[in-house]
Amino acid sequence: MRKLILTILFLFALYITGRSQNIYPDRLKVFIDCHSGCDMTYIRSEINIVDFLLDRQAADVHVLITDQNTGGGGDEYQVIFFGQHQFKSMSDTIRFINDANATDFEERVLLLKYIKLGLAPYIARTKMGKEVDIKMKIDKAADSTKNQTLPAKDPWNYWIFRTGAFGSINSEESVRESSYNGNISASRITEETKLVFELYGGKNKTVFEYEDDSTGEILEEIIRNDNYEFSHYLIKAINKHWSWGYEAGLSRSTRSNNKRRAIFRSGVEYNIFPYKEVNTKYFTIAYILDVRHNVYIDSTLYDQTKEMLFGHSIETNIAFNQKWGTIELGLDYHNYFHKWKFLNLEAYLELEIRITGGLSVSIFTFGELQRDQIYLPKEKASLEDVLTRRRELESGYRFGTHFGIRYRFGSKLNNFVNPRFGRD
Repeated sequence: MRKLILTILFLFALYITGRSQNIYPDRLKVFIDCHSGCDMTYIRSEINIVDFLLDRQAADVHVLITDQNTGGGGDEYQVIFFGQHQFKSMSDTIRFINDANATDFEERVLLLKYIKLGLAPYIARTKMGKEVDIKMKIDKAADSTKNQTLPAKDPWNYWIFRTGAFGSINSEESVRESSYNGNISASRITEETKLVFELYGGKNKTVFEYEDDSTGEILEEIIRNDNYEFSHYLIKAINKHWSWGYEAGLSRSTRSNNKRRAIFRSGVEYNIFPYKEVNTKYFTIAYILDVRHNVYIDSTLYDQTKEMLFGHSIETNIAFNQKWGTIELGLDYHNYFHKWKFLNLEAYLELEIRITGGLSVSIFTFGELQRDQIYLPKEKASLEDVLTRRRELESGYRFGTHFGIRYRFGSKLNNFVNPRFGRD
């Protein structure tokens, strides 16, 4: 009899546990994890039938938003909905593309629309479901007009042209700076091909005024730098994991002792994950051969005024965008064939991890081992060169890092919107 009672109690406990796991909340708890510069004030203002949390682990739905540039100049957004707790069996992914000429207002309206669509199945299981009104029809007259105006084929054949000009002027009593830059590009990007032409040019001028200690005369030092670059590259898809391509370019940079440089690079790349998954994860390895013809402004450290160089490089990049955070790292190696000691090794790491509900750590660090500055002028840098950085200086390495840790405690709710004085 005792065993029977214990068995009944055990079965009853399982029944109650199962029912409690299937009881949905009155209001959906949502955590927005946006890597695309979302306007959270706007989102919270327009969706007020859910609770927005600052703790992902306490949320019923974790919404991860990422984006990638498209060939037409727009963005392909990927919005992943991870159900948690009672909703752990529910997950979904929505992708959409915004117009290249869309304003910030239009972009946020479109993103909000798809966030609403993705949250609808979850809200339908809460008491707030009765507050949702979904419109499932279109204006036939407007749609008919739209279809009549849309061309059957793109008249530009997917070509995109961009141009821009930028400048700055800064002045103090003893220092005046001016900078002018311009660029123009043409690109045609499809799922199978990436074809790009780019032209860039820039001039920089800095004027220093100082007093001569011996004569008291006001002297003037003028620093000028200019750089120009034309580049063209073609990348072709082989299959969902492999691609190949080449790059050709001409450039000039007075700061780098580069009077004229021609470069040609060609290689293959392998992505361990299919390229379709680039918004969530990618792991690429590329091998590239290159040839360069350099003409220098001044004789180099090795008494060269011009030279032909052959080399190769291995480049690898890894990135993951998941609900636990993001991680991206890369490693690039290059050396010249005629002297393998002329090498360059560069690595970087970008990391943001949510350890627990309110605790997260972030770090960005990079390092570069430089053993290939064979283009530097033979003449030693003057004090003015060092102070003004008007020419590139000899350096065996570069290193930098940014890091931080954040911990938040207290209320997990974040529904209120208060834009007073322009502060969130």
